[in-house]
Order: sequence, then C-alpha cells, then structure tokens
Amino acid sequence: MGSLFNYFTHGSAITTIVLLWLSLYFIATFWIFLDRYVVLNSRIRSEAQSLKSLYTGQSKAVSAKSLLFTYLSRVERPNKAILEAAASDAIRVSTKGLTWLAIIASTSPFIGLFGTVIGILETFSRLGAQSSASLSVVAPAISEALIATAAGIAVAIFAYTFHLILKRKAYELSSLLESQSEVILSGEAEV
Repeated sequence: MGSLFNYFTHGSAITTIVLLWLSLYFIATFWIFLDRYVVLNSRIRSEAQSLKSLYTGQSKAVSAKSLLFTYLSRVERPNKAILEAAASDAIRVSTKGLTWLAIIASTSPFIGLFGTVIGILETFSRLGAQSSASLSVVAPAISEALIATAAGIAVAIFAYTFHLILKRKAYELSSLLESQSEVILSGEAEV
C-alpha cells in the first residue's frame, strides 16, 4: 500500500489521470457485464421455456413472458416481418452496452501505453538533470512507468472477454427467437 501511495505522490498528473481513467473503464466493464449478463440469461430462460412448450405441444402460442408475445398480441395474423422486427428489437435492447465493452477493450491498452510513455519521458527528464545515473536509479523509475501499461492490458482482457461472453449469449437469444418464429410461421402455433 505504501508503494502505491508513493507511486501516486511521485507520479505526474497525467499518469494519475491515466490510472483514474483506466479505473473508470474497469468499473464500467464490470457494471455493463453484470447488468447485461443478468438480462440476457433471464431472457434466454424465458425464450427457451416458450420454445420448449411450443415444440412439445404443451402450448399453441408463445409464452406471455416471451419477447415475441407483445408484438404478436398486436396483430391478427403473425407474419415474417413482424417476427423479424420483434427479434431485432429484442436483440438490440438486450445487447445494449456491448459497443462500450468493445471500445474499452480496444482503447485501454493505448491509454495505458500513453501513461507509460509519459512516465518514461519524465524519468529521462529527471535523469538528465542528475550528474550520473545508474541502473539502480533507472530501473525502479521505468518499472513504475510500466504500471500504466499493465493496468491498460488488464482492463482490456476483462472487457474483451466479457464482450465475447455477452456476444455468445446474444447469439443464443437470437437463435431461440428465430426458432420460435419458424414454429409460429409454420402454422403449428397460434398467437
């Protein structure tokens, strides 16, 4: 803890801003992931149950919990256009935030690298003012500067991983909605 405090007191304002920015990215990454993961899992469960009841003949209509139900209840006869619009809208709403995860995953390593470059420039600037510099003086300063790059890469790993997990969940939801649409359009099910 002392070395972290020492890092912030001896680091530049830009390095501190970079680490704060990456901290906000880290918090946003987990917030988006947890929120969307819960929403997508809930919707996948509802659609899977609705599809199962259609396939097994337990029901002739989509479940009232299905995302398609709202759209189908407004039309007399289901058609491909309304089902595609319903599925598209459901996926759009369910995947809100995925773009931010992609942005965070792609920009955080560069933000971290920017902090490292600034830290190294400041280190060399301070070393230039001294009469002599040895490895024992340069190495700790450079290693402190590399903390920003490590933080940027760590944030990117989480953001990219979460993005892929949510993208897969969105595919599962899309597949379930498409399967229900096909059953409905085949005439096997009613509204």
